Amino acid sequence: MKSLKEFYRIGRGPSSSHTMAPQRAAQMFGERHPEAHHFEVSLFGSLAATGKGHMTDVAILEELEPIAPATIVWKPDIWLPFHPNSMLFKAFDAEGRLIEGWTVYSVGGGALSEGKDPDIFDTKEIYSLNTMNDIMLWCHNTGKNYWEYVQENEESDIWDYLETVWKAMQEAVERGLDTEGVLPGPLHLPRKATTYYVKANGYKPSLQSRGLVYAYSLAVSEENASGGQVVTAPTCGSSGVVPAVLYHLYKSYEFSDKRILHALATAGLIGNIVKHNASISGAEVGCQGEVGVACAMAAGAANQLFGGSPFQIEYAAEMGIEHHLGLTCDPVCGLVQIPCIERNAFAASKAMDANLYAAFSDGRHRVSFDHVVRVMKQTGKDIPSLYKETAQGGLAKDFFKNTEI
Repeated sequence: MKSLKEFYRIGRGPSSSHTMAPQRAAQMFGERHPEAHHFEVSLFGSLAATGKGHMTDVAILEELEPIAPATIVWKPDIWLPFHPNSMLFKAFDAEGRLIEGWTVYSVGGGALSEGKDPDIFDTKEIYSLNTMNDIMLWCHNTGKNYWEYVQENEESDIWDYLETVWKAMQEAVERGLDTEGVLPGPLHLPRKATTYYVKANGYKPSLQSRGLVYAYSLAVSEENASGGQVVTAPTCGSSGVVPAVLYHLYKSYEFSDKRILHALATAGLIGNIVKHNASISGAEVGCQGEVGVACAMAAGAANQLFGGSPFQIEYAAEMGIEHHLGLTCDPVCGLVQIPCIERNAFAASKAMDANLYAAFSDGRHRVSFDHVVRVMKQTGKDIPSLYKETAQGGLAKDFFKNTEI
């Protein structure tokens, strides 16, 4: 597995795969060809199907048009074999001759790949153990916990990086709580985080806790939907889950920043295992790979904060994915709003439940985390592409025809 510095990325929403990564690819291509007189960018598959709602074209043009005029070509019915999120960049000279064509793929969580070997985006693998079972056995044999496994494999500045990540998560929550109005796009969806926060504070503690988790998740997800700065955890589309749980526990239980960073390391390790062995791309495996994985990350982090053993942490994380198996990715209008924002809030709530359920157990259970990751990967392959971030199936299909007041 690669470093958590490549897993947690700080950037603009609404989508890590459809906004952050294409913008980075455009920036790289533009830097390679400052002499170009015209650019053409073809978007294929899911990138083309939901690109306008995800502001893919805006992100690309922001990087290329200061250099030369650029044209976006949408090809939603063409799927390149390596990954559903495919881009072909072309640069032309003054006579219209092709200078270079470059095919690149957005593979989830803001990461890019050329889909070949060697790959300019390929970086060093720093973790020798890549499955939860192997790492859990390491914990058992050494008496250490998951965050200590992260510490042993990462460079010494990992805690500085995670501190930056944690700060960005807190800022996203607080900006979202302080912002009212309507989210951009044709759905005219009103922001709800502020209202939920105010209402939650009026309830008794037993209900207040859940209401605050909802509010914090809505805050980040609404920031993401409006193109604000968030952290991929594991993606922009699922960026409201982990911050909501950690922010709630930080504020309500007064856990120290140091312990929150340890929990963030464990959450990242959980997500990294899934990314390495399956996928965190909604266009590849559906929303189970985004919100499902985010729920697993948050559940494991919460369980660690409350003193869970490595076995209980693994159980909490396993439940986070197991009970999201088969979840489709069907964004209405290609926006990261309906059903994405509510899904984040519910997943944050489920993470708290998974933590509690695992805490009551001794950590022993029949379905392992590694097995459920393998099942998620196969389930993702079996789900028709219609339900994997195309905005053509599920809730997205005929949405306005079936909307009632």
